[in-house]
Amino acid sequence: MIDHTGINVSNIALSKRFYENVLETLGYRICLDLGTSVGFGAQANKSDDPGGDFWISEQTPHTPRSHIAFRANTREEVRAFHEMAIRYGGVCNGTPGVRSQYHSSYYAAFILEPDGYNIEAVCHK
Repeated sequence: MIDHTGINVSNIALSKRFYENVLETLGYRICLDLGTSVGFGAQANKSDDPGGDFWISEQTPHTPRSHIAFRANTREEVRAFHEMAIRYGGVCNGTPGVRSQYHSSYYAAFILEPDGYNIEAVCHK
């Protein structure tokens, strides 16, 4: 079970703006801002870490870049995630659609975020 994870980013202000807007489409918000590190989370349960479950920290980005998939509740959220990511400087790495090679209801979109990490929104419904 994963409690939280994070990535290093080259420009905390740029990445904070990007993730704040993009993850809002999935119900995430900033939970804790430490200046050079920012935690995001949906805070769905009282047992959730109050600092969030996804962190960005200003340091040299990881090599190779990671792939991170964020769960969406609906296909509409996947489309909103993709649209917002493009609006805030992300590069399309896979338009919203069914990826039947994973399973028949796997609906996802892929984005290369400002530091080149491959992020995804996925709905399994």
